[in-house]
Amino acid sequence: MSTGMPIITFSKNVFIPVTNVCRNQCAYCGFWRAPDHPGASLLTEEEILPIFQNGVLNGCTEALFTFGEYPETHPFFQKQLNAMGFESIVDYVAHLSELAIDCGILPHTNGGALTRKDLEKLAPLNASMGLMLETTADVPAHKNCPGKDPKVRLDMINNAGILGIPMTTGILVGIGETKADRVDSLEQIAKFHHKYGHIQEVIVQNYSPKPGQNDGNRFGLCPPSKEEMVETICAARKILPADVAVQVAPNLIAPLDLIKYGVSDLGGISPVTKDYINPEAPWPKIEMLQTLLNENGYEFRERLPVYPHFVLKEKYGIRTKPLILKLVDENGYRKGD
Repeated sequence: MSTGMPIITFSKNVFIPVTNVCRNQCAYCGFWRAPDHPGASLLTEEEILPIFQNGVLNGCTEALFTFGEYPETHPFFQKQLNAMGFESIVDYVAHLSELAIDCGILPHTNGGALTRKDLEKLAPLNASMGLMLETTADVPAHKNCPGKDPKVRLDMINNAGILGIPMTTGILVGIGETKADRVDSLEQIAKFHHKYGHIQEVIVQNYSPKPGQNDGNRFGLCPPSKEEMVETICAARKILPADVAVQVAPNLIAPLDLIKYGVSDLGGISPVTKDYINPEAPWPKIEMLQTLLNENGYEFRERLPVYPHFVLKEKYGIRTKPLILKLVDENGYRKGD
């Protein structure tokens, strides 16, 4: 039952870094590895199943699949996939999505700029999907990154709209873009939502340098100030339709002071796994956030990886429907224990 206070939402997830091998080489990314790097990995089904199970035991509803974009462009990685019985990383993630549903946890795939064919394969098996637009600008940090061509990413968001996939997208602040670029990126996202109504949230994410990253100036990387973040959040709330949530990452920036400017969601928070994209930034405790928000006049409510208004309209992957209906209350939020 609602308290009548403004609602701030979040989802409880497990983070599955399927592989950190990627065709892109973003200057700010601490996640990707070349296939011959000692830290390169491809998680097996046997490694992933216990994460699903532990997540369910801890009340998680979302399995966030993150993986390097088209890693099979590296022949060595393709051989690894073939040895596991799969032609592509998307085929493997489709299989993992089936397993996740069978375990009682909802897939949400964020694997870079996928083709329409790949989206069609994954859409029925996912409650929602994601792709950070990042920026519509051509920035030096995206050199040697074919999947970061803005047109490629905009095409995927458009195809997701055609297919009716609930989408998470967002922008990165501080990767060499200008204020005008941020506005343009937000306007492009808004146009897609006006056309298809499929954007559920837009993340305004601050660039956060990784330990040992010393060449940021060469690529124009600069962590944004709080004032820049406030300005960008205000722009997002002004440009985006009212039914699109604005989200910040609570492990990268203190959320409370930003909520009054339009933030209404704190994204996926895991009690089980770390943020493998930003491993240096631990998740805040959900109970701590609950207390902080309640004391400041906000209700902190758990949602699924698909937003309540999409749930009520039954806009999600068809294969996820029985599990979604089991997990939600009459308003589309996470059902209480």
